[in-house]
Amino acid sequence: MRRHRVIQWSTGNVGKMALRAILQRPDLELVGLWVHGQDKVGRDAGELCGLPPCGVEATSDADALLKLDADCVSYTATGDLRPAEAIDDMCRMLEAGKNVVSTSVVSLIYPPAADPKSVAKLEAACRKGNTSCFTSGIDPGFANDALPITLLGACQRVDSVRVMEILNYDTYDQGTVLFDTMGFAAPLDHQPLILIPGVLTMAWGAVVRVIAAALGVEVEEIRETHEKAAAETTFRIPAGEVPKGTQAGLRFEVQAIVGGKPKIVLEHVTRLRDDVAPQWPKLAQHGGYRVDIRGNPSFLCELQMNGESGDHNEGGLVATALRVLNAIPAVCAAKPGVLSILDLPVGMCAGAMYAR
Repeated sequence: MRRHRVIQWSTGNVGKMALRAILQRPDLELVGLWVHGQDKVGRDAGELCGLPPCGVEATSDADALLKLDADCVSYTATGDLRPAEAIDDMCRMLEAGKNVVSTSVVSLIYPPAADPKSVAKLEAACRKGNTSCFTSGIDPGFANDALPITLLGACQRVDSVRVMEILNYDTYDQGTVLFDTMGFAAPLDHQPLILIPGVLTMAWGAVVRVIAAALGVEVEEIRETHEKAAAETTFRIPAGEVPKGTQAGLRFEVQAIVGGKPKIVLEHVTRLRDDVAPQWPKLAQHGGYRVDIRGNPSFLCELQMNGESGDHNEGGLVATALRVLNAIPAVCAAKPGVLSILDLPVGMCAGAMYAR
């Protein structure tokens, strides 16, 4: 099995999981590490993710990193609030002859659903560098594109598809996302970033569109719906306090209208405590993912994950990172361009079984 040389770009929640995996996997070799914080510059990559020293020092010198001999960059820097900058970053990498796997600009999981100008820039960079770019994760990503599309491959007739994240985010220690982006711990009449009209479609519209493309149907319109639930008592989570009466639950849908009806639906049911909004859908333990396909045959598939510590959100972060790391061999072997799950093989897991 070929060993791919990888540059890891960022050490946030997902980046740290990716870094640990690159250092532990025999099929991957870490050759460089980019960090944002100056307090991390010069530190050993192993130290930054809780592993023994590996001899690779973290740097903020992007130019130096892009001169390294590497097959691929694992780009996990946050892109939600800086999509243009993230696109520019990836273009530099692709032009420099580095393939890119990324979790950052989530609309790119299905390039035809992303901003056309951004995709055109990336395609031009791929042509110049003879490289490929693939974006995925767990959500948006394999839990709501690869998993349902695989099940749809066994259907005679499909009447509707609903893909759901049903999850307690209590241990997700990222206050900016929970409080600023999603609006938790804010008054119910507050409009957070995620609920500005069009933002849900920007983030998850690609999910319903890639499923529609796999089915060969036309999406006539995309609609957004949402509802909130309040905390009945004040409580704390690792990210901070959630006062009584403020938002502690959020449920939303991104609906693809086909034949005048919402036939392909992405739904999120998000809580900060298991007892919030008991009338909303639930899964066992702290939740996970559900794919509900109605047709002949109908499928109901539920997916749960846990990290090595037993925490579900840790499991989700590991899965997000490894979805793109496991794709590196296929992305490096693919034709140049911006790829989606429809361009790559189903089985992208070679190298995941190794001696510890």
